[in-house]
Amino acid sequence: MRLPVLGNWPSWLLLAALFVVVAEPRAADPPAPPQAPVAAAQQSHNLAPLWRDVRSGEPGYTTIGGPEGGVLVQSGGETWRELRNGPITFYGGLLLLVVPVSILLFHMAKGKLRLEGERTGRVIVRFNNWERLVHWLTAISFVMLALTGLTMFLGKYLLLPVIGHTAFSWLTAFSKNFHNFLGFLFGASMLLMLITFARDNVWHPSDAQWIRKAGGLIKREHVPSRRFNFGEKTWFWIGVFMLGSAVVASGLALMFPNVFDSRWVMQVANIVHLVAAILVVALSLGHIYMGTAGVEDAYQSMITGEVDELWARQHHELWLQELESRSGKGGAR
Repeated sequence: MRLPVLGNWPSWLLLAALFVVVAEPRAADPPAPPQAPVAAAQQSHNLAPLWRDVRSGEPGYTTIGGPEGGVLVQSGGETWRELRNGPITFYGGLLLLVVPVSILLFHMAKGKLRLEGERTGRVIVRFNNWERLVHWLTAISFVMLALTGLTMFLGKYLLLPVIGHTAFSWLTAFSKNFHNFLGFLFGASMLLMLITFARDNVWHPSDAQWIRKAGGLIKREHVPSRRFNFGEKTWFWIGVFMLGSAVVASGLALMFPNVFDSRWVMQVANIVHLVAAILVVALSLGHIYMGTAGVEDAYQSMITGEVDELWARQHHELWLQELESRSGKGGAR
């Protein structure tokens, strides 16, 4: 065979050099380093040890800063999710259904607690302007928080099938931001509520009679009490103070996650927030019922601040006696 002429002899030297380089045997590759446990587990297709290590919560190495940045999977999150979407959603939703139904059935059976006799036409100042302002700030912010909170809590079960994913996504996004904003207003107004009404919600011996007669609700009778009866005091201390404080404190923890060092704190705060909110909403339904449809003219006292002397005598007789004994302070007019 005749080789092609490359033009000059340096071309032949170049081809020879390339042949030597290609044909020269290569050195053996260095031995592979021992396989890491993760790689060994992947090669053996048994990932149980891998995920056991991942779920242990032990932090690994990461360039991401922040608390628990090196924890890939925190198994407590699964426990939180199952608790939140399981018993809390089921029993909480059931409670929020049973309470209004029970109130409705009670109202249908007993009706409104009405005044006995003719109104006198003489009015008593029950709440001044400041007291009504504090009450309505607390009440309005509470109702808005309840509506937006229930939208995020039960909306995917009740609203999503009706309005669809797009509308529901907009609604929940609005609810979340509005909920966070109203939380500050509710916290401030709740503090003002405690300062304004705490002195009138202390225990009095007359409360024992109210307890024995269940507030007169069963026999539909009027039980003498001071400015607030034991039922109102119970709502004030348990509903407003205890549960309200738990809701506000846990809500602040959820709004500022970077303050805390662990996701466990956030999970506990979320559970406390849900449980306390469900309980306070359920209790508030009874308070709202008694202040509107349950007791005649009770709603007027928080609108105008005044009640008829007959109403004051039948519902808060001891309080009326205190007013009458103050030589013209807050008496009828």
